[in-house]
Amino acid sequence: MKKILIVDDDVKIAELISLYLTKECFETMMVHDGEEALTIFDTFRPNLILLDLMLPSIDGYQVCREIRHKSSVPIIMLSA
Repeated sequence: MKKILIVDDDVKIAELISLYLTKECFETMMVHDGEEALTIFDTFRPNLILLDLMLPSIDGYQVCREIRHKSSVPIIMLSA
């Protein structure tokens, strides 16, 4: 099963995305800030990241930079 990490500070949006992806047989994990995304990345090992740009603690741009230093996992950046 492919895994998708959803990083969005809006809980309702993250839950809606997760609901649709779960129905399509993806395993999802939701986190709500940049620091938590970086912490969970190594243990969850997602096949794709859906990354909001405006996050508390560490913004989406910095999360992307830090993940790129260690992985080439596909990242789709989201913005309102």
